[in-house]
Amino acid sequence: MSAHVLVIVPAWNEQDALPGTIADIREVRPDVDLLVVDDGSSDRTAAVARAAGAEVCRLPFNLGVGGAMRAGYRYALARGYDVAVQIDADGQHDPRYLAALEAALRRPGGTGGADLVIGARFAGEGEPYRVSLARGLAMRVLARTLSRMARTRLTDVTSGFRVATRRALALFAAHYPAEYLGDTVESTVIAIRAGCEVAQVPVQMRSRQAGTASQTPVKAALYLARAVVALTLALVRRWPAVDLDDTPTALPGSRS
Repeated sequence: MSAHVLVIVPAWNEQDALPGTIADIREVRPDVDLLVVDDGSSDRTAAVARAAGAEVCRLPFNLGVGGAMRAGYRYALARGYDVAVQIDADGQHDPRYLAALEAALRRPGGTGGADLVIGARFAGEGEPYRVSLARGLAMRVLARTLSRMARTRLTDVTSGFRVATRRALALFAAHYPAEYLGDTVESTVIAIRAGCEVAQVPVQMRSRQAGTASQTPVKAALYLARAVVALTLALVRRWPAVDLDDTPTALPGSRS
């Protein structure tokens, strides 16, 4: 029996890129369901998504990727999906890698595989993905720290191209962080501390298909400092354990 898969696309003012992104997903995986979380957009993001045949969840104001993904995970949990996939609206995540990412997931019954699989840009697939010196340094520090925590090699813990089993998505539906880098770094820490297995699969990212990236030169300059703060917060907070029945159980000191 095949898994019931939901692709979640967080989108903020992505009316130009969305049609191509949705078309790519439909071409490669016509069997999956697709939810676009409109993160308080001021353009026609929601209308474009509906016209392309996607389900749409509209947030009343911009919460950031973390808030949008928490809404998506809650939708997936409430509707009984087995697997939740994050694909960004800008077209950089190539859906052709979905099969490889899903193949690395834990199989039904809890045997083998991982609960959270990350599509890694710096794992030797295709052309090297280039970032600034500061971002590259921050990414390496984050990757080494989380690799030690997960007891496996992780090279790209800031990648948003991810797939999660129902066990992980149940955790994220309740506790997914909305802070800057929380949707990648802190969510990975939460998964590890909750007892989820984390793995990565090499992928090659594409160029943004349309629109304007949310990262600015100023934000890029602050990336290293923010990454250190995000990692520090993730390490000092206490997070929930996950029961084998997929129901998150809060530990003392965790957020709800």
